[in-house]
Amino acid sequence: MSYATLETCLLDLEKNGHLVRVKEMVDPHLEMAAIHLRVHAAGGPALLFEHVKGTPFRAASNIFGTVERSKFIFRDTFQLVQQLIELKDNPAKALQSPFKYLYTGWAALKAFPLKNPILKPVLANQIQISDLPLIQHWPNDGGAFVTLPQVYTEDVEQPGIMHANLGMYRIQLTGNDYVLNKEIGLHYQLHRGIGIHQTKANAKGVPLKVSCFVGGPPAHSLAAVMPLPEGISEMTFAGALGARRFRYTYVDGFAISTDADFVITGEVMPGGNKPEGPFGDHLGYYSLKHPFPVMKVHKVFAKKNAIWPFTVVGRPPQEDTSFGALIHELTGNAVTKEIPGVREIHAVDAAGVHPLLLAIGSERYTPFNPAREPVEILTIANHILGTGQLSLAKFLFITADDTKQLTTSNVPEFMQFVLERIDFTRDVHFYTNTSIDTLDYSGAGFNKGSKVVFAAYGNPIRRLCTEVPVQLKELHSFENAQLVIPGVIAITAQPYTDTDAAKQTLEILETQLKERWNTLSDVACIVLCDSSAFTAATLNNFLWVTFTRSNPSHDIHGIGAFIENKHWGCKGPLVIDARIKPHHAPPVEVLPETNKKIDPLFAKSGSLYGIV
Repeated sequence: MSYATLETCLLDLEKNGHLVRVKEMVDPHLEMAAIHLRVHAAGGPALLFEHVKGTPFRAASNIFGTVERSKFIFRDTFQLVQQLIELKDNPAKALQSPFKYLYTGWAALKAFPLKNPILKPVLANQIQISDLPLIQHWPNDGGAFVTLPQVYTEDVEQPGIMHANLGMYRIQLTGNDYVLNKEIGLHYQLHRGIGIHQTKANAKGVPLKVSCFVGGPPAHSLAAVMPLPEGISEMTFAGALGARRFRYTYVDGFAISTDADFVITGEVMPGGNKPEGPFGDHLGYYSLKHPFPVMKVHKVFAKKNAIWPFTVVGRPPQEDTSFGALIHELTGNAVTKEIPGVREIHAVDAAGVHPLLLAIGSERYTPFNPAREPVEILTIANHILGTGQLSLAKFLFITADDTKQLTTSNVPEFMQFVLERIDFTRDVHFYTNTSIDTLDYSGAGFNKGSKVVFAAYGNPIRRLCTEVPVQLKELHSFENAQLVIPGVIAITAQPYTDTDAAKQTLEILETQLKERWNTLSDVACIVLCDSSAFTAATLNNFLWVTFTRSNPSHDIHGIGAFIENKHWGCKGPLVIDARIKPHHAPPVEVLPETNKKIDPLFAKSGSLYGIV
């Protein structure tokens, strides 16, 4: 179904039982986010907040809250877009199956943006930033943020919509040193198209014109997060997915999406930075306050009866998980075609996406050699860590499976396969003093940290334990050893204070285990943490704690560790120090008093209020 507006989409969701209206007055300060989080956690419907305190505008959230609902929204175009992507990868398919691809040409026509001379309704009202729903999501956020923005910029060397970039970069509307209604913050991370545009504008000494679209057809939101190759316009993808050409015009030199509910225009001046943040982000922690570009607000527009869409990001899984699942299903094997030898890649959402990457490759280099050990997958690992946003991966586990039965989507099975085969004396490869995800504070500084590749191939070399060995139950200065998954044991250690104390902690562990490390051959990994009970309680807890709270070069140790010709290895179990460090960002949490305020909403009867 083609949606010309956000409201037509919401009405369709309501008609089909996917949306509930919240008629009570709600506070955008913490309360709306807390309501959203509770409903999303229960797999509940999309929400339309009809009365938002302090603004005349309605707001909607949880629109893409489940993969099923997201696919329902794009039910008439999803398969066509998949076919378009298939044809791009392999045009010969159209000749092989002409009837299957009969309608893709018509879908492709929808991809071309349409310059629209009609300024209304998006320009119906000129408003100010302070008129918007100023939603603060987490207690320590620096102010109100736009969490579903479509940030549009053009290349100053190749102006025009076909060379433009549309990305979902967070926008801070209030707080910090921003002058209300005149300045807003623009945060973007590594490997983002807007950075290329700003670099070119800075080089010419001219301001970068920025348009922030909010709302409009839901295809526009998905297009803003779609990882398209450089040089391909997100507006063409939005048109194809929404079965409606992206309509735009220009006002005062700024691009305007004429289907958007709201448009904020402004300029980023060369060198014009201000502190942005903190912000509770998708790793489940706050990203802290750092200098980012400040956007000088030019004009703010809202169409009549505009609706402000928002989401809440925090410890995964959240609504943005559905975006990732849709993207993965749409693109299919596009990444595997880009990297020769790769069969599967899985960025693990429960670990915050970038901290943990699982991959299955091939081993075809030395068929004449009877010894089965990592060769080709090491080359593939380097290719992965040099490709787009995959390069932000911090932990990469890679293997090859000759039976082709293994899949990265089954995380416990994949981890067991790797841990049964990995040789810690040979198969651990570090990348030190490198760039990591902007939102990851486990490293040595802002955007600075390390990476590690665990590359395993061959026959199993150990049978993983399925219960905690006695030796680990009897440790002194450590408590409550718990089995997480086969071969992985979580142990509670004393709180982390500094590197010297951490070194002593590892020495104590080494002393107690070094005489008997060879009796722990069925233990692949020991995770030191603040609470082994919490870490081992669920697979998601283990993934989140272990891979978001450790910096490979600093926090990976091993029993019987050695360095030989600058290669690190260990003869006994691997040890990962996943305790919270003093330099880490704090985790996000809803305040008890906020939960208490919204409890009455959930005490009522009905499809929304039946959620506890």
